[in-house]
Amino acid sequence: MEALTPAEWAALGLSLKVAGWAVAGALVPGIIVAWALARGAFYGRNLLNGLVHLPLILPPVVTGYVLLLGFGRQGPLGRWLEDMFGIVVAFRWTGAAVAAAVMAFPLLVRAIRLAIEAVDPRLEEAAATLGAPRAMVFLTVTLPLIVPGILAGLILAFAKAMGEFGATITFVSNIPGQTQTLPLAIHSALQQPGGEGAALRLSLIATAVAMIALLASEGVSRAVARRIGAK
Repeated sequence: MEALTPAEWAALGLSLKVAGWAVAGALVPGIIVAWALARGAFYGRNLLNGLVHLPLILPPVVTGYVLLLGFGRQGPLGRWLEDMFGIVVAFRWTGAAVAAAVMAFPLLVRAIRLAIEAVDPRLEEAAATLGAPRAMVFLTVTLPLIVPGILAGLILAFAKAMGEFGATITFVSNIPGQTQTLPLAIHSALQQPGGEGAALRLSLIATAVAMIALLASEGVSRAVARRIGAK
């Protein structure tokens, strides 16, 4: 198999960059939303749950179009970000990270929510009866117990972000060196005569990165679970 070209290396590097920033940006909101869905009892909880999982149901192109309407330079959020902070996300790699985060967010929330629901509420209640504030109960009791779930959610979100295509190409287009991630580079290769070799190389790279990440996450999750079980 031929070595990757500079453009293909750029697509791989951009994919890793986009996926990394996507999961980093989604982590804290994901934990908060997962805790609210798992432990909260408030009006609109079902609506929040539906909104969180909506990107899994909508066609990715629709999600990308909604992002373009909201975060485009003429959109309300896009105009506000540009006026206040000078940040432009449409047709930039930052927009690719936003699209990837939105598409990966439901998987992250679901994994963390299941981990929180698996924690015995009596442990949290016991800490609360000793006078610990709710935030302290979460940090000292709940959070250490859900670390494996957080890691599982992060790897699922990372894998989803690495493979995101529809929302990304709709929101930020397919600009080589700027917004062309690995899936978009594969798509471009398949549109060119004789591009099957490049598409195969990039597909094998994408598969290898996903498998390495999955195996690493599984190993870390098991190690953390054993440590927690030993305490």
